[in-house]
Amino acid sequence: MQRIHEKVAVIGAGSWGTALAMVLADNGHEVRLWGHKPNQIEEINTLHTNKKYLPEVVLQDSIVGYFSLKEVLFGIKIMVLAVPTKAVREVLRNIREIRSEPLTIVHVSKGIEPDTLLRISEMIEEEMPQHLIKHIVVLSGPSHAEEVSVRQPTTVTVSSKDIEAAEQIQDLFINQHFRVYTNPDIIGVEIGGALKNIIALAAGISDGLGYGDNAKAALMTRGLAEISRLGTKMGASPLTFSGLTGIGDLIVTCTSVHSRNWRAGNLLGKGNNLQEVLDNMGMVVEGVRTTKAAWQLAQKYEVKMPITNALYDVLFNSVDAKDAVDALMARVRTHEMEDLTNVLVGRSQDES
Repeated sequence: MQRIHEKVAVIGAGSWGTALAMVLADNGHEVRLWGHKPNQIEEINTLHTNKKYLPEVVLQDSIVGYFSLKEVLFGIKIMVLAVPTKAVREVLRNIREIRSEPLTIVHVSKGIEPDTLLRISEMIEEEMPQHLIKHIVVLSGPSHAEEVSVRQPTTVTVSSKDIEAAEQIQDLFINQHFRVYTNPDIIGVEIGGALKNIIALAAGISDGLGYGDNAKAALMTRGLAEISRLGTKMGASPLTFSGLTGIGDLIVTCTSVHSRNWRAGNLLGKGNNLQEVLDNMGMVVEGVRTTKAAWQLAQKYEVKMPITNALYDVLFNSVDAKDAVDALMARVRTHEMEDLTNVLVGRSQDES
């Protein structure tokens, strides 16, 4: 494949933004990496490292760090938005003040905004004037930055309302280590990527309590059922949740020591309170905010989400973690296939 080399700005110099900058640099693109800490940008440009987030990695010389949003976006047509969900609006507001030309915006964060209950693509549409948006593309999937940055095999999905835009971003990122698929279901891709963090928190709690693989397998399986129930109610395809941004992302986030959400849950299971956990992590744990949003979405759409409800009580109502897990196991009996039937029947009724 003949690759067209692009100038790409990656907004967010955390672990994921930096790892994706490395993928783009491997593909021969001109990569500009923006961060809001001058010392970090100086480190990137002089030492070619980003030790706080990826301590063992050396960055390519072609990755240039920027502290100024205006400078990093000058002459840029493609922007990768790699900031935490809670920072999305502030960053976009700053960008719209200095930008006059349309951008293809590739967002790579995984979350839902509490209270507004908006997905990130919807937040972008709300914050950015229409004339500044050429396309919005989502990149998601089972992809720890720690592995991507050392070129271990990884597969992800890109999605957009415009299939040609998704294919453009597929070509931008794909290489022998980083395989990229397309999926037209932007709702499902975003919902799957966001809600798996909730189940990873729960899996970490289970491990922290000393429960075994049986319990974690049950949480992951029933968690996927919850994600599918809510996602299809919101308009997603059930098939998406059997793919990379559903079960794929769920597996890696619930089982890997690289997972912030699993680590946070593990600390909760070992008796730490939420503030202690967040202080200990030192990085954003998206699952905490997303748990609140998913709990609110469950009320809005009248969807049963017992794992989400239990985690919400642990995080925000000071319910003991062991009591919450034990209560989950004591729920009224039901048929396993009942959930799948309800999802598929509900989907067919919506389409009729």
